[in-house]
Amino acid sequence: MEWVSESAAVRRHRVGGDAGTARPPRRNRSGRPGRWRPWWTRAAARGRQRQRSARTRKRSGAGSGGASGAARTGLSEARAALGLALYLLALRTLVQLSLQQLVLHGAPGHPREFNARQARDHLEHITSIGPRTTGSPENEILTVHYLLEQIKLIEVQSNSLHKISVDVQRPTGSFSIDFLGGFTSYYDNITNVVVKLEPRDGAQHAVLANCHFDSVANSPGASDDAVSCSVMLEVLHVLSTSSEALHHAVIFLFNGAEENVLQASHGFITQHSWANSIRAFINLEAAGVGGKELVFQTGPENPWLVQAYVSTAKHPFASVVAQEVFQSGIIPSDTDFRIYRDFGNIPGIDLAFIENGYIYHTKYDTADRILTDSIQRAGDNILAVLKYLATSDVLVSSSKYRHGNMVFFDVLGLFVIAYPSRVGSIINCMVVMAGVLYLGKKLLQPKHNTANYTKDFFCGLGITVIGWFTSLVTVLIIAVFVSLIGQSLSWYNHFYVSVCLYGTAAAAKIIFIHTLAKRFYYVNASDQYLGEVFFDIALFVNCGALIALIYGGFCSAFISAVWVAFPLLTKFCVHKDFKQHGARGKFIAFYLLGMFIPYLYALYLIWAVFEMFTPILGRSGSEIPPDVVLASILAGCTMILSSYFINFIYLAKSTQKTMLTLTLVCTVTFLLVCSGTFFPYSSNPASPKPKRVFLQHMTRTFHDLDGKVVKRDSGIWINGFDYTGMSHITPYVPEINDTIRARCEEKAPLCGFPWYLPVHFLIRKNWYLPASEVSPGEPVHFRLISKEQTPWDSVKLTFEASGPSHMSLYVRPHKGSTLSQWSLGNGTPVTSKGGDYFVFYSHGLQASAWQFWIEVQVLEEQPEGVVTVAIAAHYFSGEDKRSSQLDALKEKFPDWTFPSAWVCTYDLYAF
Repeated sequence: MEWVSESAAVRRHRVGGDAGTARPPRRNRSGRPGRWRPWWTRAAARGRQRQRSARTRKRSGAGSGGASGAARTGLSEARAALGLALYLLALRTLVQLSLQQLVLHGAPGHPREFNARQARDHLEHITSIGPRTTGSPENEILTVHYLLEQIKLIEVQSNSLHKISVDVQRPTGSFSIDFLGGFTSYYDNITNVVVKLEPRDGAQHAVLANCHFDSVANSPGASDDAVSCSVMLEVLHVLSTSSEALHHAVIFLFNGAEENVLQASHGFITQHSWANSIRAFINLEAAGVGGKELVFQTGPENPWLVQAYVSTAKHPFASVVAQEVFQSGIIPSDTDFRIYRDFGNIPGIDLAFIENGYIYHTKYDTADRILTDSIQRAGDNILAVLKYLATSDVLVSSSKYRHGNMVFFDVLGLFVIAYPSRVGSIINCMVVMAGVLYLGKKLLQPKHNTANYTKDFFCGLGITVIGWFTSLVTVLIIAVFVSLIGQSLSWYNHFYVSVCLYGTAAAAKIIFIHTLAKRFYYVNASDQYLGEVFFDIALFVNCGALIALIYGGFCSAFISAVWVAFPLLTKFCVHKDFKQHGARGKFIAFYLLGMFIPYLYALYLIWAVFEMFTPILGRSGSEIPPDVVLASILAGCTMILSSYFINFIYLAKSTQKTMLTLTLVCTVTFLLVCSGTFFPYSSNPASPKPKRVFLQHMTRTFHDLDGKVVKRDSGIWINGFDYTGMSHITPYVPEINDTIRARCEEKAPLCGFPWYLPVHFLIRKNWYLPASEVSPGEPVHFRLISKEQTPWDSVKLTFEASGPSHMSLYVRPHKGSTLSQWSLGNGTPVTSKGGDYFVFYSHGLQASAWQFWIEVQVLEEQPEGVVTVAIAAHYFSGEDKRSSQLDALKEKFPDWTFPSAWVCTYDLYAF
């Protein structure tokens, strides 16, 4: 229940007065205190009270002091809104300028320095070969020949202090991995080019530098990962011609099968004789095309490696936040870092180019899109770190320094701050204590002083949470509606659309909720008082986040520490002026200056988030609504950025124009999005943002238990890698429409389709266009060699398969049977999502037939057999890759698409 009489808080903080001069409670006509009234009469009463309060403020004059005078006048809405907008825009400009500054030092002038022009020559030669899939002549012969030729030239020019050894390894092996839901990998006769640079007398210890020269099908793979191999060739040249002796060996691994889910690195680290000497590694990767290379993984533990990067990298760009995000599994990707960590037990540093992920793994990943300055900065950094490690005594006794994690982050690419996580925990706890002492002093003073402050504080906290929650709900409703009407990804080619649609909606909702609270709940309370309350609430929320991150053991807790420490210092600096003069220009200037570091770094991280996640949402499959994900991220960013500016809502005279402007921008953008004004994709040569489509011309053959063909069909199987499916394609290719949606073969593993990788749970919408049969020149051969009954009452089936360089094997035990063992991986079968077993197979040139066995435990034999085995063959190179119908269909696709096409077969057997 609520009484019409004013609360003590209102009396105490009445504008222009204090508790001693407050008016007595209102009485009704009978002279008795006011009684409970319905909410609608209470709301009307509050409105009348607010009008009387405004009149009281007009009458109170200047005699009540500077603070109350400032509260009376309040902040100008236009100035406050414009000031905050310009402030955030200026910070965003600083962030953008720092990102564009790729190289901090002048051009190389010393012969021992890294030469980006020479590395670019290597890059252009490698990419001119074309797509380099494992097993293709382009990968196994042409690229390997070029690498060996360049290594030979480097060896000739090397200083006599050094010795260079070269080995071409062709390993065969198998392993299981929990990537993409879990599967098993088998490789045969793939290629590694390994170079060891060491002192003339040899070395017991080594540091590894790793890149991969293979690419995905139909992509020249300049950024992923030819540029890294080009950088490594030039680093090898610089180190080998140096007159400074190395203490340890540097092993350069040019691996030829990373895109085959990390196979070549596994072959090297588990089988090569040089692997045992490696004490640390640097892995060079890409998740985008060009820009800065980000250190996004280190360790595990071994903080000395981070310190090596911090002390030597000329153009640092590193973040422990990226490390914790990547290792959480949110980003559907993995690198050779995992192999060296899990199978070699070696610590390392993982670097990757992250900008412009829109053209990652497409035909647009060409050498001309990588700036020479990007190559220069990567080369400078890698050279400096490798040189340090190869001459460091720490490498020998690295096991002594293995324990502990590091907090590390760069400051606008200028330098890196790094310290042990235990030191970070102490700093974080000190910041928490400072925040708790500040808030506790206000909340736990004698009751007669703080009872109403405490009430207003916790009510304000509830209002803040309601504001954030309703803003999230609002943007999600908009995102779901946009997705349902088929306008998803409208922001993919115009990122500002997402800000204008979801960012403005979130901000307007937050302002609206607080405006209602100011008008109807905090009636007649001083603006200055409310400004202090909501600053304290923001501090409380960030303190809570800091405590949660400390409890979870996250190194990223330093961000929340920054968001508590600097605002708290700012509060101490401006508190006296704010008390005396209120929210005037001097206060606002010092307040924004105090918030400079937390807000600048927040925007720096927010840029990285959107740089990574926006392109990923264009290839995240048909099941995840990208607008819902992006709207949630934008709402979260709005909540963070608004936290210390909510008090401005209460300090300002009004918020009507701000809300109206934000609502108008959101509404106009919403209408334009619904009308289809913003097309998601672009073929602009300067900045393409293509739609990815996979086209697989296949022939499927299904056999029964007796080996007879029970079904055979052929068609072009079509997969769109984003949420929009084929809706934008159908107007250009009318035959691809919902009438040819592919149907799942329920009794076949993975629905009877030739999945190259087990991503079936991400892409459930696909199309099957009938077409003629395919007849590859190298057809797959699959047969059962033997069937044995084991002493432990299981059935051991041995198979032999031969075919192209890439094949996928699918196994599904029937009801009453289980797969207990097999000859793959570590012997224990690993299921993929959905319960089927997936084996990824690849081979290099001149590989022998693949033999393997599976063991099935039969509990109850069924009439249709005990197990179904299917094998898909993928033709990624040569003439077998193409068909006339596939080429004709591909030609119909608009230029804003990237259709990756190949031929495949699918054969299913029951046993």
